[in-house]
Amino acid sequence: MGAVFLGVRHHSPACSRTVASAVAALRPAYVLVEGPSDVNDRLGELLLGHELPIAIHTSYRDEQRTRSSWSPFCDHSPEWIALTAGTEAGAEVRFIDLPAWHPAFDGWDNRYADAELRYADVTRRLCSEFAVDNPDALWDHLFEAAPDEDLAERLSAYFDLVRGDAEASERDQEREDYMASWVRAAVADAGERLVLVVTGGFHTAAVRRLAASGGTAWPEVPRRPDAASYLVPYSHKRLDAFTGYQSGMPSPGYYQLLWERGLAGAGQGLLEAVAQRLRKRRQPVSTADLIAARTLADGLAKLRGHDHPARVDVLDGLLGALVADDLTQPPPWTVRGPLQPGAHPVVVEMVAALSGERVGRLHADTPAPPLPGRVAAELAELGLDGAGPVRLELTGAPGRRASRVLHCLRLLGIPGFDRQSGPAGGADPVVVETWRLTPGGARLPALIEAAAYGATLPEAALAVLHERMPGADLPTLAGVLFDAALSGVPALPESVVDTLVAEVGRADDLAPLGGALGTVLALWRHDELFGLAGSPAAAAVLRVGVNRALWLAEAVRGGAAPAEPRRLAAVVAVRDTIRHAEHVLTVDRATAAAVTTRVAADAGVPPDLRGAATGLAWSLGTAPDPERTRAAVRDMAAPDTIGDWLAGLFCLAREEVLESDGVLGTLDELVGELTEAEFLIALPALRLAFGYFPPAERERIAERLLARRGLRGSGRGLVRPGRVDPLVVAEAMALEARVDARLAREGLA
Repeated sequence: MGAVFLGVRHHSPACSRTVASAVAALRPAYVLVEGPSDVNDRLGELLLGHELPIAIHTSYRDEQRTRSSWSPFCDHSPEWIALTAGTEAGAEVRFIDLPAWHPAFDGWDNRYADAELRYADVTRRLCSEFAVDNPDALWDHLFEAAPDEDLAERLSAYFDLVRGDAEASERDQEREDYMASWVRAAVADAGERLVLVVTGGFHTAAVRRLAASGGTAWPEVPRRPDAASYLVPYSHKRLDAFTGYQSGMPSPGYYQLLWERGLAGAGQGLLEAVAQRLRKRRQPVSTADLIAARTLADGLAKLRGHDHPARVDVLDGLLGALVADDLTQPPPWTVRGPLQPGAHPVVVEMVAALSGERVGRLHADTPAPPLPGRVAAELAELGLDGAGPVRLELTGAPGRRASRVLHCLRLLGIPGFDRQSGPAGGADPVVVETWRLTPGGARLPALIEAAAYGATLPEAALAVLHERMPGADLPTLAGVLFDAALSGVPALPESVVDTLVAEVGRADDLAPLGGALGTVLALWRHDELFGLAGSPAAAAVLRVGVNRALWLAEAVRGGAAPAEPRRLAAVVAVRDTIRHAEHVLTVDRATAAAVTTRVAADAGVPPDLRGAATGLAWSLGTAPDPERTRAAVRDMAAPDTIGDWLAGLFCLAREEVLESDGVLGTLDELVGELTEAEFLIALPALRLAFGYFPPAERERIAERLLARRGLRGSGRGLVRPGRVDPLVVAEAMALEARVDARLAREGLA
């Protein structure tokens, strides 16, 4: 007899009612639904009796990364109604679209993303004609808030209008050709019975036209060996356009109420949900406020031609009754897209109420990939399947094993595993980790989706780390190496180090190079925790890194500038590498000292780096001549350079400075010679420089200064933090001096 075509908007209750009515009236032989055809042989899994929303999650790997796609369903999704109602009516139900991994879906995380951008001009004109703010309000006005009489005909007219003469992309054409081939085959097989075709409204007219001619053989279902599809629990929040989902409908919590209670019940339910959320957060909402909101909503509904308040009517009524402040941005239901930062707190709660709290749950018999089960067993074995804090000793094998499992889960983004403290960069001497475990319903769907990366935790973590490597800069590569060590993944460290060798040799900035060098050195040294001690590849990074860092240090220019802590940390990494790994380097201490001597004497080099070069040579055993040191300090004695130079020196040679009286004595003399104005200029950098000394060492310095003045007493009182910031005192003194000078100039002294 042929086919009946129904165009729908994804997740629309009005469209779902139309589909249900059509199935009941037509009793079709086939119900063909826009959905991934490669799961047709597993449709029984969808019908096990889940609590919606759920989604078909499809994953596959290409040369660069793991890709994922979701085909979500909720109670009011037309595709879900077609599937369930068609099955109950005895029809053969089939998904007829290309698989989610197909190139036609490249760049789409969500199969049911609407094609609205392609017919924006039409909907903009319709919005103007019906005096509504956006396509969502237009849809509610025309369909969700309108009577069901002639609904199918109105939907068809609407979709024909918005598609119009719009030229579909090659990807759309490929999908529509494929869906039409299923229609032709089903019509041929159905004989005297009808075929019902349910597709997104943008595609309906094209599929109808293409199905009118062509072959009638059943189409071949494309297959990809590395693609896998599983059902996952979904949530209304993930379905909501206000949180960034590219769905056909925003506010799934509201439309769930509309599906269950009808238009009048949905409006009342939304009012109640908003009031409850606000009261839980101690926002005042009185009965009078709710009466005012309901009165406004009713009035707006009548003004807009609705029998009962629609979604926007209720929201505008709530806004008018509960928000007296000026809004800094338009209400989110008047535009399309995620809620923007800075939104009014009441508006935030209104949007949350629109989303709803519903989270799907899979039937116990639903097939799952291997990873979730293996993770559950491993967590139970390690005693990590509960809730609360966990403390791990990394020096023992049980603690390291548990830590690696938790780090793999962290890399995969599995919720409920929050690291509170632990080693932060390889060189960190911390050997204890603390975590907080928080089991929850989001863990299972995250594990099912993470199974796209591998069947075991190390395999999946390895894939995640590999994805971070292409095009990564030095800090990122160093972070990948450290994460690889923490998670204990196989094979990755050597490959990352090989990449690091190449990137280190091309580095053009001392600061990130130093960060990578410090990370690799720490991993190379500490075999007990990370298992990379003595690695030849890591030694290659150290060798190339020290050579490159010394070369870059000589190339830095800039004159006077604030001390750069990351640049100084890079020189520290060079120092530590020479101290602990000199036997694998091509640079010895004498060569490094010669380079630093040149840098220290170069007036074009920033003061902090000149000081660091002096400190590097000193810390490597090249003791400076006392007279030359005094001369160097005096050479950098300008108020805008002395503090930065000392920051570099103290960062690299703090202990050496403490054991020598020359630098501190000369510095004491110079500071004493500064005027108040000069001291104010120098003070911030001086404070930064002396911040490299811990409190006990600052106390020793204070005692030396007392002794130089022939004074007795403890230095503790001089370094104990005062009630007023010394910088504030200095600025106040400078202000007083300027006031005195002005008074004297005006003869008022």
